[in-house]
Amino acid sequence: MGDMSADAGAYFGALVNSKTLTLVAIVEIAAGLALIFNKFGALFALILMSISVNAVLFHATLDPGNIAGALVLLVLNILILYGYKDIYVDLLN
Repeated sequence: MGDMSADAGAYFGALVNSKTLTLVAIVEIAAGLALIFNKFGALFALILMSISVNAVLFHATLDPGNIAGALVLLVLNILILYGYKDIYVDLLN
């Protein structure tokens, strides 16, 4: 698993073996298509936020040396959410 720590490799291996990463990949592809075609983009942006936060937490706790990509993903996701802020106003009222 590259230059990951033993704990990070074990956790990542468990995600691969349990097919969790396959599910995450399917969700990411569906979200990408939704954003490209502008269908349900606001919904999938919220769903992607959970993936982004989990990626940052994984790297912050188990693999801090490789956190840059996860932080970029989180910032981009926040920018997408900000773009849909008018849609979320009704949810927050």
